[in-house]
Parts: sequence; structure tokens; C-alpha cells
Amino acid sequence: MRQRALLCVILQSTLTLCVLAAQWTLCQPGSIAAFAEDSYIFTVEVNPDTPAPSETPSPDAGSIDTMLRVEVLLASPIPTQEVEKRILIYHTHTWEAYAQVEDTPYQETETWRTKDDAHNVIAVGRALAASLESLGFDVVHDTTAFEPPDLDDAYARSLDMLEERAARGEAYDLYIDLHRDAIASSSTIRKTVNIGGTDVARFMVLVGKGTTGGYAEKPDWEANYVIAEAITDHLNSQCEGLARDIKVKTGRFNQHIAPCCVLIECGMNTNTLQEVLSGVPYLAQAIADTLME
Repeated sequence: MRQRALLCVILQSTLTLCVLAAQWTLCQPGSIAAFAEDSYIFTVEVNPDTPAPSETPSPDAGSIDTMLRVEVLLASPIPTQEVEKRILIYHTHTWEAYAQVEDTPYQETETWRTKDDAHNVIAVGRALAASLESLGFDVVHDTTAFEPPDLDDAYARSLDMLEERAARGEAYDLYIDLHRDAIASSSTIRKTVNIGGTDVARFMVLVGKGTTGGYAEKPDWEANYVIAEAITDHLNSQCEGLARDIKVKTGRFNQHIAPCCVLIECGMNTNTLQEVLSGVPYLAQAIADTLME
């Protein structure tokens, strides 16, 4: 017999009294079922309530609504499912490379640059993508070489890539253009910090205002600066001096594409690739801490 009743569940906690009402349909008495209401999942057992004896039987006892007794067995909050953060890593200056090391030399395209992805910034991007994925992020690593045929036009080609992704409906919580900084041989900038006996390259975040170049569309550089500041702070909280001061420049650096764009300089031309790779887990953690704030 199909029974239908108006379900009223009264729950009492130390702070509140909650009355929930819903139409409930059951096929068999003694059923245990669950339903969601107000961010909770209620597990209930339903049994026919025992009525007082009646001298006048119902004319159609098989079709009338029957009163049911409802006991709440469990009330659990509905688990919230966190949305996975998405990160895009790419390299406008794809062939930027590091100091030559005798044991692992590479063929230069020009000084401090190579097409060899095992020795240029793509190797750093791969390591960063792997570290971020291990922390639970959805990472896209674009390894397109934007430098050829002319380094001067590299930003135009990386912008084409960004716009094509946007046209396909792709959106990211963070866009990272990963670079390697260059300094003069006479520079006094400290190039490493020591963490647990290991020399680790330093990082620097760059933010562009887009005030030069005659751009009609400029970055929301203040929003990008907030992200840059958070990444810098989280790096330095792991080891003082691991991050250099944020650099703000007048160029656009394609950071107008979204209010969550940064350019990160991973080490300098005088660093070794290994010094940079040793710092990647710290950079990944700083990015994770920033995005989860």
C-alpha cells in the first residue's frame, strides 16, 4: 500500500529549534531513507503511528493517508566540495637559460639562452607544475616557444595564445609568465639563500602597469600587485630573503588578460638550474598559500 504523509521533523540543539516540513512518500513501513534540507542530510526511519481503536472503520482503509511516526537517526552537514583552482604557466621568453655547468652543458642559441627544454625555463615550469599538482591544483603548462622568429615580438605571440585560450572558454585563477632574470656581472644582488645547507635561487615577482606602449587596454595592476605581494610574503615567511622586492614596471606584459596575472623571475642568469629547481617547492607552496587565502 502506498502511504503518503506530511513529514514534520523537530530537531533541537543547544542553540536552535528547527522545524522542517516536507511531503514524504514511502513504499513500506520501517523504511530508512535520507533527504537533504538546509545544508543537512537527514537519515530517518519511518513507521506507522499506532492510532487509537476506532469503532467506525474507514470506508476505504486501503487508500487513505496514514499518520507516520518519524525518528531522525542522523543529521549530518552536507559536505562542501571545494572547486579545484586552475593555474596557467607559460614562458614568453621560452629560451632563457642559466649558468653553464661542466657536468651538464647545453648548446646555446645565444649567451644565456637555449632551445634545450631540459636546460631553459621550461624545465623550471615543468617542476613548478608538478609541485602545484601535488598540492591539488589543476595546472596547464604551455611550453610553446614564443621567442622565434624574433625575440622582440615574443609578447605578441604569447598574447595570441592567451586570447585563443580565452576564446575557447578557458579561465584560470592565476596566470604565471615564468621567466629568468638577467643581471650584469658587476651586480651586487645576492643570488641565493641557504636553506638547510642547500643553496637556493631567489625569486622576484614583476607587475606591469601598461602605461607605456600606447595600449588602450591596461592591466588591473593593483589587483595583480595584491597577488604579487602575497606570493612574496609567503616566500619570505619560509626563508627570509628568498623573494626579492616586487618590481613594478610601466610595460603591460600581457597582464591585462585577467586581474590575476604575474610574471615571476625564477633566479638569474648567474644561477645554476639546480639552484632554481631547489627553490621550486617553496615557490609552489607560496602560490598555494596565496590562492587558498
